[in-house]
Amino acid sequence: MHKRKLVITQNLEEELVQKISNIIPNWEIITGKDNKIWSKHIEDAEIIAGWKKEINHQIDSLAKLRWIQTWSAGVNTLPLEQLNSKSVHLTSANGVHAYPISETIFALMLALTRNIHTYVKNQQTKHWHHENLKLEIHKKTIGILGVGAIGKETAKIAKAFGMKVLGVRHSGRKEDYVDEMYTTEHLSEVLPRCDYVVVTLPLTKETYQLFGTEQFQQMKTTAFFINIGRGDIVVEEELVQALQDGSIAGAGLDVFEIEPLEEKSLLWEMDNVIVTPHTAGSTEHYDKRVIEEIFIPNLQNYIDHKAPSVNLVDYKKGY
Repeated sequence: MHKRKLVITQNLEEELVQKISNIIPNWEIITGKDNKIWSKHIEDAEIIAGWKKEINHQIDSLAKLRWIQTWSAGVNTLPLEQLNSKSVHLTSANGVHAYPISETIFALMLALTRNIHTYVKNQQTKHWHHENLKLEIHKKTIGILGVGAIGKETAKIAKAFGMKVLGVRHSGRKEDYVDEMYTTEHLSEVLPRCDYVVVTLPLTKETYQLFGTEQFQQMKTTAFFINIGRGDIVVEEELVQALQDGSIAGAGLDVFEIEPLEEKSLLWEMDNVIVTPHTAGSTEHYDKRVIEEIFIPNLQNYIDHKAPSVNLVDYKKGY
């Protein structure tokens, strides 16, 4: 009799593997980032933790698959329609990133506000220059587009700076640390009031190219734009134009339409832009949080014949 099989396409510490094994002692557990380790087991997997793009073309042959746990918050790269039609449970790593990404958001905001990125460049050439430093972040207004786990943590930190927090979320539901909450339909009312606009939204049909020339022109010319959501939420060419013509003061960008960011992109050379390579969510605690806070509670539900409940993706919404 074949054992039920769990494939984890990541390198995990033995302690985490053992915690999983304690819940499903009679299962075969395959772990490892190298596809040579897991590729031959994929078609027999009942659960896959850590979806890889190269598995997309195998979707029709995954007859035993019942549940996927992603290693990222975004699920837009997965074959959602096929998975939905096969009634596969899909859970994301949403929430794992709240601390590291909120820290990155404020690192970008503070660097742009206090000219830290410029001073780092000056240090490389031993150039002593004031760089017209004058801005403060305290008491300013921040607009957070997407008030999920990351947005909530960002709002909490903003309050330590005495900031006014405007939130935008699909439901419009109120949230702690957010002074005023709006729906996306009211985005044009929010943007002109913000000194910082932070995008933490998932990529869906509704958010695709949500930000373009019209939105940048609604922002203050002194405002900074931060995007750690998804690159395709922004029309990148129009962002470049807004930065060039002074529609906005600057941008901190961790995500882009094409990744890696192409060498020919003008964003690399702009003095009012900070580029990071989609690493805002990187943290020493990543795997531990995915396994202990999301996967294990869901696994316990699964073996009790219940649907996974933590971060269960709604296929209709796309997140």
